This record gives sequence, structure tokens and C-alpha cells, in this order.
Amino acid sequence: MEYIKSKGLKVGDTVAIISPSWGGPSVFPTVYENGLKILNEWGLKIKEYPTARMEAEYLWDNPEIRAKDINDAFSDKEVKAIFTSIGGNDSIRILPFLDKEIIKNNPKILMGFSDTTAIHTFLNLNGVISFYGPFIMAGFSQMKALPVEFEKHVKEILFENKEGYEYKTYDKYCDGYLNWMNPENLGKVNELKNNNGWKWLQGKGKFQGEIFGGCLEVLEMLKGTEYWPSKEFWNGKIFFIETSEDKPTLEHIEYELRNYATLGVFDKIRGFVFSRARDYTDEEKIELENLILKVINKETKKIDLPIIANFDIGHTDPQFILPLGVKMEIDCDNKKIGLIENWID
Repeated sequence: MEYIKSKGLKVGDTVAIISPSWGGPSVFPTVYENGLKILNEWGLKIKEYPTARMEAEYLWDNPEIRAKDINDAFSDKEVKAIFTSIGGNDSIRILPFLDKEIIKNNPKILMGFSDTTAIHTFLNLNGVISFYGPFIMAGFSQMKALPVEFEKHVKEILFENKEGYEYKTYDKYCDGYLNWMNPENLGKVNELKNNNGWKWLQGKGKFQGEIFGGCLEVLEMLKGTEYWPSKEFWNGKIFFIETSEDKPTLEHIEYELRNYATLGVFDKIRGFVFSRARDYTDEEKIELENLILKVINKETKKIDLPIIANFDIGHTDPQFILPLGVKMEIDCDNKKIGLIENWID
């Protein structure tokens, strides 16, 4: 598939803010507004679409309105990027109302993670690159409490047009934020911990493929629907999975990995990347790594497939931005992961 790339951002551009899932800004407006401050500091203009601050209950009852904001933001010539406010658990309900022709004819950056997986998958299946990365309320709002490399990374991906990019793990990370109900916790995160880096579980040599993936739980919602990728789609992909704050059990992850094996996914992909699992202890992370190897290496017999765990993506902070549909290279011998083409025009 030939993927459609969007233009990168520049100072003075207008960014649309939408709430395609949960109406978090209506519940925690100060957390939301604290995230918007970062965009203002970067010299971006903010255009809040109707769903941005809508009441959570109303948004839940009206998936068509959430989809309309996405269609309208893509068709809006003033808007250069679309950022999601927060995640949730029901973006799958808006997919029937998305207009793929509007989206394909007006490519632009769309960014979010977690429940935004449903929207990313819709765009990816229609050949449009999108950006798996932080929310306004979860990522941007806490940016000043996180390692400075995080802000540098986000700006570099969104603003700079390069022919390649090497990802480098962050030295520190956190699992979630301090309670948003307490105003004194605005912009603060849970204790920063030392990051042990990526775990290279198996693989030799270099492997290249287009990035695809998302949140484990949301991908499960898509299976069996018309929005699930075909068998041919997986050919040559580098597939990543990240886990949510619900902390799926090891048993649950084992079942889903076996499901992907049965679907033939591990037969077709060129690399498998698993996130730094949210709220897992160091001991549980080791168990998870052993589990991944058990299913893919021992049960599926994919002894040459490169597998990397504890990757900085998803529900722990700071996270990377992954442009879905862009070519990535995994260099097992030198333990490097990076983009090997430009991700914006």
C-alpha cells in the first residue's frame, strides 16, 4: 500500500482539538487547559471543535457527533493537525460515521494513543499515516514534569522533516499521574523510576517494515469487524502492542498472543515490539518477556522473528510517537530502532 503523508507543523499553524472518546476535558478542565499551554508555548494556534469540552455523558450518547468533528477537522483547510484530548473505551462506535474520502483527500497529522487505536486502524487501512502518541491531558499536560528529552522528541517528530530518525530510550519513566481530583497535583506525575531500557529477546540482523499496532485491549474490540485488517495486510509489518492502565493479566496477554499466532500474524510480520507494561513490577515484566518468548518462539516456532520488549510507547511516560504506516528498521546486532524514511512531507 502507498501511504499518504501529511505536512509537518510550523510555528503559527492551527491545531484542532477533539474528544473522540471520553469527555475528559469537561470533568478535569484544568488538566486539559494545562496541556493546551504547551501548544501555545510552541507558537501554535488552537481551534477547539465542539466535542473538545462537551459533557462526557453527552459524548457517550452521540458517537455521530464525535465522528463529525473528525470529518470536519480533516476537511478544514485552516487546520494542520488534529490532537485528541484523552482516550476512553468506545471509539469503535464512531468508525461507521467516518468519511474515508474526506480523510484521504485532506491528509494531516492525527495524534493520540490508547482508544485512538480504533481511529488509527481506520486511517491505516485507508492508506493514511497517523501518529501514535500523547494526548493533551495525558502527556502534554505533564510534559514539564517529565525528562526534557520528551518535549524535544515530540517537537522533532511533529515539526521536522527528516529522511530518518533513531529512537533512543528515556532514562526515567513513570506509571501514571498523581490524582487529578487534587488541584495541587496539576501537571505532576507519579514517581520517576530508572528505566532499564529495551529488552532484546531474540533476533539477528536487520529487519524493515511498516509500523502498525496499538493498544492490546482496543485491538481486541476490532477483531471480527469490518475494521480489522485482512491477512494480506500483515505482510512485512513491524507490529507493536501496548497495554492500558487496566493492567491486563499475564494470562490475558497469553491468550491474545496465541490468537495472533492462530491468525497467522507472526508468520507475516518482520518484527514484534511490546510496550513497557503499565503498572507491572520488574518481576512481572520478566514473566511477561518469558511469556512472549514462550508463545512466539516455542509454540509458534518463530525463532528468527526479532522481538523487543519494554519499549517506550503507550500508557507509561514519557512515550515515543510512532507514525503508523512509515517504514521502520530494527537492527538487532547494534540494538537500534529507527525510521528509515521521512514521516511527513
